[in-house]
Amino acid sequence: MLKFLLWLLLLVFCWPIALLALILWPIVWLISLPFRLLGIAVDGVFGLLRGLIMLPARLLGGGQARV
Repeated sequence: MLKFLLWLLLLVFCWPIALLALILWPIVWLISLPFRLLGIAVDGVFGLLRGLIMLPARLLGGGQARV
């Protein structure tokens, strides 16, 4: 709701920029989508590597104590 109110304020004071932002936002979102997917994939790979590296310590009882 706050974003909508800010956009309305921008529309009142500077309507060409508001309309340009309204038109360009979906294009920017589509361009950034592959980078988000790449970030999710890289995060998954790093999580897998961390799990593989920490596996011997977890098997030997390191880390949090189990109750």
